[in-house]
Amino acid sequence: MIQIFQKSLPYADKTAIISEGQAYSFAKLHQASANFAQLLLDESADLAEGRVAFMVNPGFDYVRVQWGIWQAGGIVVPLCLSYPLPSLRYTIENSGASVIVVSPEFEGMLSDLANELNCRFIVLGKNETAKHSKKLPEVNDARGAMILYTSGTTNLPKGVVSTHANLNAQISSLIEAWKWTSNDATVCVLPLHHVHGVVNVVSCALWAGASCTFMPNFSEKEIFGLIENQKINVFMAVPTIYFKLITYWEGLAKDQQQELTNALAKLRLMISGSAALPVSVMERWKTISTHLLLERYGMTEIGMALSNPYDGPRVAGHVGYPLPGVSARLSEEGEIQIKGKTVFKEYWNKPESTAESFTEDGWFKTGDIAAIDEIGGYRILGRNSVDIIKSGGYKISALEIEEVLRQYPGIADCSVVGLPNDEWGELVAAAIVIKAEVDQKALNAWMREQMPAYKTPRKYTVLPELPRNAMGKVTKKDVVNLIQ
Repeated sequence: MIQIFQKSLPYADKTAIISEGQAYSFAKLHQASANFAQLLLDESADLAEGRVAFMVNPGFDYVRVQWGIWQAGGIVVPLCLSYPLPSLRYTIENSGASVIVVSPEFEGMLSDLANELNCRFIVLGKNETAKHSKKLPEVNDARGAMILYTSGTTNLPKGVVSTHANLNAQISSLIEAWKWTSNDATVCVLPLHHVHGVVNVVSCALWAGASCTFMPNFSEKEIFGLIENQKINVFMAVPTIYFKLITYWEGLAKDQQQELTNALAKLRLMISGSAALPVSVMERWKTISTHLLLERYGMTEIGMALSNPYDGPRVAGHVGYPLPGVSARLSEEGEIQIKGKTVFKEYWNKPESTAESFTEDGWFKTGDIAAIDEIGGYRILGRNSVDIIKSGGYKISALEIEEVLRQYPGIADCSVVGLPNDEWGELVAAAIVIKAEVDQKALNAWMREQMPAYKTPRKYTVLPELPRNAMGKVTKKDVVNLIQ
């Protein structure tokens, strides 16, 4: 039996999911997902790792479809709800999906493609009657469970294949480290085609017997409402969301601010991830909420690998220590390398890329550059190909410069990149979003007082906002195109 399904069996009568104002028990989820598995199987006994792509709104339907695919022996391929048709086509074709499942509002977008690719097409609530009733297959932990596609910042996205054993290790590691229990309640405000939302929030909650409220559309007011009414005690988000919550809080009356601060203080755990957390945001959030955010580090291929401690000191700008069951080391170049059961099986149909991603002794090469501090914690310096700028013979961390820039009055946000340059190799440049007029000469002089001259940007470009992906990460390739 699928472990997440088995782990949640003792909580049959407890609320598992709150979606669109309706509460669903674990028993209801178990039955609905088993029914969907029967529908998927049709006349077969086992999907045998067949890929099922699904474009389903966050909520009860999403989870019953995901669990149903697993129980039928298939591999889940979640689709991004905001992707245009060409991107969806790429994911469906590349994964070799033979079945496409959609919420009714996406039927028009994907029905013709499903017909063209000869995929079975299931519209939720429309053609959901199973023709047969049969015993569900036994699913071995070594089987493929999920294919998530990387963001593809430098080339076409790669499908990351995780087995059930990988997911079990990722979830159980976080259950232990972050002390999840069946008394917890959380809310999912994150996209469900990324590991952050799928594993850290939804899967951890349900594995532990906790409840998960779904919020398909982000709303600062609704999030604070859940917190104020003590409907949740665990909250996970990306830095962009914390920035928006801070802005919303600052616009409230003093008495409302104090009420929210009192409510925030009662939460058990607040976590930030998927992008670097600016120290300024972390410090401001602590003032507002009394919580020093727990920052962690992970990626699609490895789940979560490093985390600041649940109990014990959390260091701003650092991502902490290896999680239970995870081994970590730095290469001579400072690259983080990871080993353990949490590490993915392979890139889908890309044996060469898979082989290139591992060292000869079996460590996964993350491509992220870090340093270890005096107490053994990891501090991310940047992504080897994106955040490490090679200028004039120096290796410069873009993240370090961004932290300093955010401290300057008038700058709301920023992104530092390297621009191709014949003389320097790369020229340090900054895109800035301003909240007040900024004199660039004064800014440049101030920056040179804060750090060595070779690290200071040679070019500043004001943008109305920074380009971001679905997880809130700044897409630096787009920044380069905007400021060149």
